[in-house]
Amino acid sequence: MAGLSKMMKPAARTRPRLACEIRPEGIIAGRASVEKRGQTETVLAFAPLSAGVLTPGLKVPNFADRGAVVAALESALGGTSARDGDVTVVTPDAAGRVLLLDFDTLPARRQEAMAVVRFRLRKMVPFDVETAAVSYQVMAQKAGQLSVLVTVMPGDVLAEYEGAVRDAGYEPGAVLTSTLAVAAALGTEQAALIVNQTLASVTTAVTHGDEMLLHRTMDLPSDGDAREEEMAQAVITTLAWYEDTLSATPDRLHYAGPGGAEAANQSRWLRLVNPAPPVEDLELPPGASMMTSIPMGTAAGVTGALA
Repeated sequence: MAGLSKMMKPAARTRPRLACEIRPEGIIAGRASVEKRGQTETVLAFAPLSAGVLTPGLKVPNFADRGAVVAALESALGGTSARDGDVTVVTPDAAGRVLLLDFDTLPARRQEAMAVVRFRLRKMVPFDVETAAVSYQVMAQKAGQLSVLVTVMPGDVLAEYEGAVRDAGYEPGAVLTSTLAVAAALGTEQAALIVNQTLASVTTAVTHGDEMLLHRTMDLPSDGDAREEEMAQAVITTLAWYEDTLSATPDRLHYAGPGGAEAANQSRWLRLVNPAPPVEDLELPPGASMMTSIPMGTAAGVTGALA
């Protein structure tokens, strides 16, 4: 099984040891360095964005104030003592699409397989697939059927994010969507339910070992009551899918989002999920050093990108 371990946790040094996640709340940056005796130290920093500066979506511009995004990137990445070089960029889920598709077979040559994947995507996404950035990973092969995880982002949207990183003085060495990065931070082989919330959207996902089983992203309304109800419905739907598919109930809900598990436990949306599994923060890497105050619950994407 190739799965998340290959896609999200490749061999050492094949991805930059510097990462940043671009979220509506701000930029979270992390730098991993190997210290003596093989211990890895992770340095984290955060730079906030004002409300409305970043509105993730499938059309440009996502940035209402590009200069503010570039300045926040410079501040957060510089706060880790990184000065330049390649960086893994974690982008909002709402700026692309993550799909789980089944194929009877795919060509052995990657270029030919990519053409098949793009053809399948043409009627599934509301933008030009031929100019989009597309990546795929075979999750599992069962009974002559391939389960394939496909990530697709409009080319001009990806260029907007990569361009801001370059303007800040860094080079995008890899690009991951938020929840795929968050999933790599789990560190468990058991089935897991993930809720990844931002100010603009929520993604619910289910993983089992190295395999992504479910990934759903929806925009959230700005109205408070409607927002809480939409959040609850997203989680309720995913819980039902989990129970129907895995014939089990999750023992916890892995949460990433502003305020972390503490805020989730006080939220109205969690009270509407009845019964709800215990909420647990995705842990920071061992020995992490925070150079600036980081909003609770928002570091999981960077943690996973550096895993």
